[in-house]
Amino acid sequence: MGDQLDLFPQPQQNKISRIIKRDGRLVAFNKLKIINAIYRAAASLGGQDRDRSAFLTDQVVKRINESYPPGATPSVEDIQDFVEKVLIDNGHAKTAKAFILYRYEKTKTRDQKPEVSGVQDNIPYKVLWRVLSWNVDHGCHTVEGMNKAVTDGGWKKLIREAERAYHEEVHHVAGVIVKRLPDLRLVIVAGPSSSGKTTTTTKISERLSARGHRFLLMNLDNYFKDLSRQPKDEYGDYDFEMPAALDLDLINEHLGLLLEGKPIRMPIYNFKTGVREKETQEFRLKEKEILLIDSLHGLYDGMTKSIAPENTFRFYIEALCQIKDNDGEFVRWADLRLMRRMVRDSWHRSYDPAMTVGHWHYVRKSELRYIVPYIQSVDYIFNGSLPYELPYHKARLLPLLPDIVERFKRDPKKVDAFLRAQRLERLLSSVAAGAPEEDVPADSLFREFIGGSQYHY
Repeated sequence: MGDQLDLFPQPQQNKISRIIKRDGRLVAFNKLKIINAIYRAAASLGGQDRDRSAFLTDQVVKRINESYPPGATPSVEDIQDFVEKVLIDNGHAKTAKAFILYRYEKTKTRDQKPEVSGVQDNIPYKVLWRVLSWNVDHGCHTVEGMNKAVTDGGWKKLIREAERAYHEEVHHVAGVIVKRLPDLRLVIVAGPSSSGKTTTTTKISERLSARGHRFLLMNLDNYFKDLSRQPKDEYGDYDFEMPAALDLDLINEHLGLLLEGKPIRMPIYNFKTGVREKETQEFRLKEKEILLIDSLHGLYDGMTKSIAPENTFRFYIEALCQIKDNDGEFVRWADLRLMRRMVRDSWHRSYDPAMTVGHWHYVRKSELRYIVPYIQSVDYIFNGSLPYELPYHKARLLPLLPDIVERFKRDPKKVDAFLRAQRLERLLSSVAAGAPEEDVPADSLFREFIGGSQYHY
């Protein structure tokens, strides 16, 4: 099951404490990920018995212990071979086949990826290296190092230096935009959910204004289609994460008119009722004004097909978290953004964090389909993560996660949600507590998610 068998520490009776990954790294062994792998394969065929998955995993561990002497270090492939044999020997040939097919597809996908460590979602390696290098220099490239800053009195300094680095990059981006004037008319701030688009767009606007350049912020949320026109899935959930949720034809029409200096009547979308209001508001781009928009799908071709490339600056932001957990694995960017959204949804939209976790498969699916393929076409890639976030997420989310894990644990249709919640619970359990929230500045990007910002969202 590829990286899904990166296993956690186990009771002492197991002879095997570590396994070898395909890239040669040693990681801790734990049967929990084997349970998840078997359950996921069974769920793909309609299976719903998680207890059976746990029983079969015990058989796998038993065979491993019988086959290896104490202290031995099997490979991921060795573990997977045992899983296949146990499934077949226990009469689960179909589940074994699903497991084998999934394993094959993961291998094929892995073989097609460039062999450059750390490259994810089409982000250039040099961008990731810059972020990682900063974290290493400041001792926060691991959860252990971050915890030390919390407990040893270096927390305020870390926040101060992280905020300075973020604002320096915002200043740099504004300068890049100014250099492309007067041809540049449209700046697009794009990126996945909870990457920090809104705050960063606001801050870029502030920098442009300080340099004497007029700007106009256009909110594309007003272009959502009425709820009655949004598709639902088998659970009755709406998928707002796809470009088709927006009225792309109207967006293109209005962008074209604005860049010609003509006024438009912008719709007003009511998120409480799920429909556009009858009233509209006049919107006009004056001469020498720069149109600024932030959108989840700003890189999608259909979003700006009517605009000439030379008139557009494409700015991409992602939470490029370069922090390793206690197992030596980088914290997933999508997991950091999920935690941000869980926190924000709970206080800003009165949305149950469990529902945010359950809906997240839409978010990630849309990102991989409509955002990631276009990243290489952008003019600038910006890091929207802050290296001090995890203790604050721990304080808000860790008390909730056991119930969320239990909620999705035995639902075969929500395996992804269960695995995400389980992964977050393990990560946050290893993070130090006690970071004072008052240390986070009111103008911080992070305030967009935890509240208390000087900006109004």
